[in-house]
Amino acid sequence: MAPKSIDAVDDQIKDVIQDLFQIQVATHNYAGPQTQQELVRLITQLAESLAVLSKDASALPDQIPPEIIDYVDSGRNPDIYTREFIELVQKSNQYLKGRSEALTGFRDVLAEEMVKAWPEMKTDVDNVLEGSNIEHTKEQKLAVQTNGTSS
Repeated sequence: MAPKSIDAVDDQIKDVIQDLFQIQVATHNYAGPQTQQELVRLITQLAESLAVLSKDASALPDQIPPEIIDYVDSGRNPDIYTREFIELVQKSNQYLKGRSEALTGFRDVLAEEMVKAWPEMKTDVDNVLEGSNIEHTKEQKLAVQTNGTSS
């Protein structure tokens, strides 16, 4: 049964590392023809472990973004990529929040000025604001009530 979780693949990676360590020890302690069979067995075991790991890892549903792979391939830390990405998202969120607040302010000023210019349209302006599912600010409600007719 092929492992389907990241934890199982992680365990297989640990097994491959252990196989490499055993090959390193066997190579360091090489004593000629007596240890050659053991070294061949360890290399064969490593090849089998790598084949199973490759097959099971490709079956995982999670994909690593290619940008991170390129980042690591160029010798950089993926944590730096993550930090830069988070900073970029925060900057974008701040920009969009500012835009949203500016449009909300414009909407409030426009509604206030429309009620000042055409007091008879106060009900229509309120209906449009309520229909847009956007909350009125307290300042806008007070301004409309003091400058226009209250309902």
